[in-house]
Amino acid sequence: MRTSLVLATVVTMGMLLCASSLVATERSAPAVEVTPVVSGPLPVEKPLVQIGILLDTSGSMSGLIDQARTELWSIVNEFIFAERNGVAPEVQVALYEYGKSSLAQDEGYIRQIVPLTTDLDKISEELFALRTNGGSEYCGWVIQDATAGLAWSESPDDLKVIFIAGNEPFTQGPVDYRGACKAAVARGIIVNTIHCGTERQGVDGKWKDGAVIADGRYLNIDHNRQVVHIPAPQDTEIAELGVRLNQTYIAYGRQGQILRERQSVQDKNAAQASPEAAVQRAVAKSSSNYINTTWDLIDAVLAEQVKVEELKEEELPENMKPMNAEQQKAFVETKAKERSEIQSRIQKLNEQRRAFLAEEMKKRQAQGKDTLGSAVQQAIREQAQKKNYTFKDPENAAQNSGETCAKENGDN
Repeated sequence: MRTSLVLATVVTMGMLLCASSLVATERSAPAVEVTPVVSGPLPVEKPLVQIGILLDTSGSMSGLIDQARTELWSIVNEFIFAERNGVAPEVQVALYEYGKSSLAQDEGYIRQIVPLTTDLDKISEELFALRTNGGSEYCGWVIQDATAGLAWSESPDDLKVIFIAGNEPFTQGPVDYRGACKAAVARGIIVNTIHCGTERQGVDGKWKDGAVIADGRYLNIDHNRQVVHIPAPQDTEIAELGVRLNQTYIAYGRQGQILRERQSVQDKNAAQASPEAAVQRAVAKSSSNYINTTWDLIDAVLAEQVKVEELKEEELPENMKPMNAEQQKAFVETKAKERSEIQSRIQKLNEQRRAFLAEEMKKRQAQGKDTLGSAVQQAIREQAQKKNYTFKDPENAAQNSGETCAKENGDN
């Protein structure tokens, strides 16, 4: 669903939200009740970023899958510091696999794993469940399938991009890649191609041609390259805050505990994938891109999808069942306030971390091909800017954060 923004000053669950940043979503929830506005700007539509990731899962692509698992969170986090007309976007991600012989031949060896969604834990869960085996890679067919099979926005202002990664010629299969790419761009969907191999092989295999047809970027990566983690001074505190953040989630409803356990499993998966993935996941969970209204009581209440007093006893977590209505409300308010404070601190540390890493990368002048994540990030930022998005750069973020810290220290 699409989203409307209403500007007002609201105190919700003990958390003071600035009037210029309050977002009530149609896409995920009914409108938030607000103080009547006498005058001011008209409601504005929340921008939308839709990303379709199409991964070759044939036998030689295990390195590509590992990169996707590791770099999902850094890709999503690219939009933490993005906005259009002062409004942060909603980010939706879809996931396809293609080129695996265990998939149905009459369906082009293609599987839509997850449709466009904001449920990032679901995307992570499915990435870690992926396995590879031999097969035929039909790039034109999977682009055609993603173009027709996903709920793309009809607005020309929204950013709609496909990233297809693989290593075999782009020309394989009965669906002409040229027609598929033309059909995508006709709907305002940019197709970026990521060839896993040398640049020359990708050009000869028509990966560049596909990108050119669909207004996209042609990139080539080393899909077996390990994602580099540069330790930053902020990493330890971000990890500690991530643990505290998990303690603020309140699972409710029939699926609540199951989905909370899924969250915990994806935390472990990220930590095992790489230190960088673990940090990036903690950062993502501190942002507006990580919302769990279907199972977390705080998110559901803030989105006005649920009222605590209307929940049945069996829908409540065990520790809330002995509480009376007033105690339950106070408990949720306290946890919501605690979460907000933790998230704000993680975001501030992330600003400082980004600036530190930007300087380190300049010093190291790292050589070698891009990984999946870095290729996606550089392309999507350029394409978002063409849609009038602006990005806060690490230097400004660090300066603003430093000024805030100095003021806090002065006040103390």
